[in-house]
Amino acid sequence: MGFFRHFFLLIAALMVCAPAATAQQSLITAQEAALPDAAGTIATRGISRGPSVKMTSPEPDAAVKAPFNFKVGFEGRGGAKIDPTSVKVTYLKSPLVDLTPRLKSAISASGINLTHASVPPGSHKIKVTVMDQEGRETNTVFTLIVD
Repeated sequence: MGFFRHFFLLIAALMVCAPAATAQQSLITAQEAALPDAAGTIATRGISRGPSVKMTSPEPDAAVKAPFNFKVGFEGRGGAKIDPTSVKVTYLKSPLVDLTPRLKSAISASGINLTHASVPPGSHKIKVTVMDQEGRETNTVFTLIVD
């Protein structure tokens, strides 16, 4: 009887200690995707000295299947460093959905790196706002297309 108890405890410990990167992480829920789209347009400036923000995965405007890796790169201009605490990620629905808390562990000064992102099928507009340590801000809107 003691063997089975120890075996069960070992299996339970391994399940708890397994890396979280293999589990799907909900970026957008089905309930959030069902909300109406945000009204109006998002104004972004053309030429800016603010940080560069580029979605590297999935490819912009490419349809993907969930789960997928959601990666956004940040790069400061003129040697300015990115302020990772300034990053804000918003799902453009009505009402707006702040995705930042669920991405907190995936955000760094170099960007966002969320593996196994779970997103329901559809077209999803996401706004990423980032600021460098000199106070220059960039707002970029990406569209995720999920089959």
